[in-house]
Amino acid sequence: MSEGLSTRVIHHGESFAGDTGTVMPPIFPTSTFAHGNAGGFDYTRSGNPNFRILDSVLASVEGCAHATVFASGVSAITAVVSQLKQGDLVLCEENLYGCTVRLFEQVFAKFGLKTAWVDFTQPAALEQIQAQTPAMVWLESPTNPLLKVIDLEAVCAITQPLGIPVVVDNTFATALVQRPLDLGATLSLTSTTKYINGHSDALGGAVCTNDHEWHQKMVFSQKALGLQPSPFDCWLITRGIKTLPLRLKQQMANAAALADQLADHAKVNWVRYPHRSDHPQHQVATRQMRAGGAIVTVSFNACQEQTYALCKQLRWFTMAESLGGIESLICHPATMTHAAVSAEVKAKLGIDDGLVRFSVGCEDLADLQADLEQALELLA
Repeated sequence: MSEGLSTRVIHHGESFAGDTGTVMPPIFPTSTFAHGNAGGFDYTRSGNPNFRILDSVLASVEGCAHATVFASGVSAITAVVSQLKQGDLVLCEENLYGCTVRLFEQVFAKFGLKTAWVDFTQPAALEQIQAQTPAMVWLESPTNPLLKVIDLEAVCAITQPLGIPVVVDNTFATALVQRPLDLGATLSLTSTTKYINGHSDALGGAVCTNDHEWHQKMVFSQKALGLQPSPFDCWLITRGIKTLPLRLKQQMANAAALADQLADHAKVNWVRYPHRSDHPQHQVATRQMRAGGAIVTVSFNACQEQTYALCKQLRWFTMAESLGGIESLICHPATMTHAAVSAEVKAKLGIDDGLVRFSVGCEDLADLQADLEQALELLA
């Protein structure tokens, strides 16, 4: 019988520690290795024991054959996109992380890569795949920050016969909530900075796949483009992932309760939380996601000044970028995570001055609820 996930993230196997008996793997802060060593290491840019340990744990959590770690989520994105060529078209979900949009439109566009932006919650998006036959389809689900949920199985049913690789940024869900590879995706990408590490003290990214050829491409990108993480960050993330199931359980319970609390407020236009019945893609979310995650996005009937005042009034929700840590955060996407997105695109997507994104942490629920209640009085 296969071990459970909580057991696997704690007992990760090889530690490269020789005969010391160490329970936790050591940090290998070396740039180079003696030639001919048993592990086959030569230079940390092209491999390090801490990379291999984290690769193994992530592949086990994802339930896949291969995982490759990178210096950040953006590094992981860069590794994938760098495998495309001039003239290739990437069909993207229109609501992506702002830095992903910036990479496509301000960096890779200069090298002749083309992007088309589509609302993948609409049936017409599937027709666009067949009509445009892109070199790649790039999705997030749930999306950042609007928490749109894409029917990954439906998309992959179209792409697989055409041989089109599908990339799913699974950062918001993690493999504990959603497994893109099981639904037909080619690559499952995550910023391990977020939930995987969970303590807001390390940067990292990873790409998981069952495709051996794509795995070799990721290893090549890591080495050739210098996208490797640091051994110390890998050690921190390996430490952090051991408590991922415990942390995420608490975070999701808190998030579901806070979503209900916010939905009842008179100054709230709408709340987005995938497992609430009023989510536009609720049926897809309940079929595809084991739980609703720990992000709540809210549209307040408020101007920028009022929204900022609310964010700053909160005690237990720090106004900051990033997400997924044990501490609760609040973000104003229009001026923070999506500041690089044009005003026209933000308006089209619905990212306005009253939109906020809550990353719900592990604090006591009663404290978070009371904190929200006192801050919401500013909108009364």
